[in-house]
Amino acid sequence: MHRGACGLLTIDAEIRIIRSMGDAGEGLVDAESRLAERMDEREEEKKKARQIVKAGDPERARQLESCRLARTEMQRQLDLATHQARRQQLDAAIAELDRRITQLSKK
Repeated sequence: MHRGACGLLTIDAEIRIIRSMGDAGEGLVDAESRLAERMDEREEEKKKARQIVKAGDPERARQLESCRLARTEMQRQLDLATHQARRQQLDAAIAELDRRITQLSKK
């Protein structure tokens, strides 16, 4: 498997995994649609980050990208978590990261 700098699967690796799973019916369609949505979200995030860098605040751009990467990791952990208390912790962390991302995006 190909992992990015943060140890997360790259989008290419995720696509290969989904395609190699075979025809799992509705689950495959759901996985592909989630992947397409994630790719669209990442492209939108990249556009926003470029706009911030162009605006001349590289520190804010760095903070924004850091929060987005942390959110991606928290979401991955939430998808794998089975213990209710841990899921609540991750939900709270994601909510806080979303708040920070919104705050940094508005400035």
